[in-house]
Amino acid sequence: MARTVIFTVGLLLLGYANELVAQTAPQNGPRLNRLIEMMEAKTPAFGMFSQNINAHSGATVADSSLDFVIIDLEHSPYDVTRLENYLLGMVNKREILKTMSLQPRVVPLARIPASGREPVDHQIKQVLDVGAMGVVVPHVDTAEQALAVVRACRFPQKRDAEDYEPQGKRGVGYRRAARYWGLAPEEYAARADVWPLDPQGELVVWVMIETEEAVKNCREIAKTPGIGGLFVGPSDLAFSLGVDKGSPQFEQALAAIVSASKESGVPCGLLTNAADVNKRVKQGFQFLAVGLDNGLPFDVQSALPKPGPSED
Repeated sequence: MARTVIFTVGLLLLGYANELVAQTAPQNGPRLNRLIEMMEAKTPAFGMFSQNINAHSGATVADSSLDFVIIDLEHSPYDVTRLENYLLGMVNKREILKTMSLQPRVVPLARIPASGREPVDHQIKQVLDVGAMGVVVPHVDTAEQALAVVRACRFPQKRDAEDYEPQGKRGVGYRRAARYWGLAPEEYAARADVWPLDPQGELVVWVMIETEEAVKNCREIAKTPGIGGLFVGPSDLAFSLGVDKGSPQFEQALAAIVSASKESGVPCGLLTNAADVNKRVKQGFQFLAVGLDNGLPFDVQSALPKPGPSED
């Protein structure tokens, strides 16, 4: 009973803060998803995976110097209520009032447990309906699977829309997500589309390249309309290739993914460590997850080597 009361009060306070900002913020103001701004500017972005899915962890991550967090529902219990609590923990009402902006400093993405080989619609719908600003889908091996992910993220579009295709399949039930983003429901419906297919879209779709088959198909995957990034899972990829991370075969696979990224204009990223950040950014990776939330320094970016410019 006490938890229910606390949760309800938290929602009311969040709604009050959002309404204050909405009264002063322009209707078509800056992006809500800062990660998209970084991708468009080709600025390297740093993040991490979070498996401690609770409100306290969300608050700690939101106050860090990270650019994004991937809330990992693949390798932790799939419980959307835990995700919702984490997202609420990320809300800093003092920061909202100080900046008069609804744009979160750290962009929350959710990694679902279903792989690209499985039906993903219901899990994507649930994580987006509580306010995640993007999805990360593991083990996407083909362009057909990537297309199914994009369709699951999109609402059906109006028939005269220039970006009508690929047709969306997401069910309409967005009031909680709209409230979390601080938007009127109809504005959320308009802005909750996938970037870069919709240049004004606020949702990021990252598909994970984790198998030998995915590497062979990475060019076609990258060209799928609505894909916002190719994200390498290095451990799974090394297992799939039957080699160790860092081996020549592994590095050749990474080079093929970077080449597909550059050819398509879709950014790519991977999970790495601080020692390899400079190497991977220079190689062409634009977003990097630098570990898990079980021992990273609080000010992550100050602990990382300063990356140089990406290679063209």
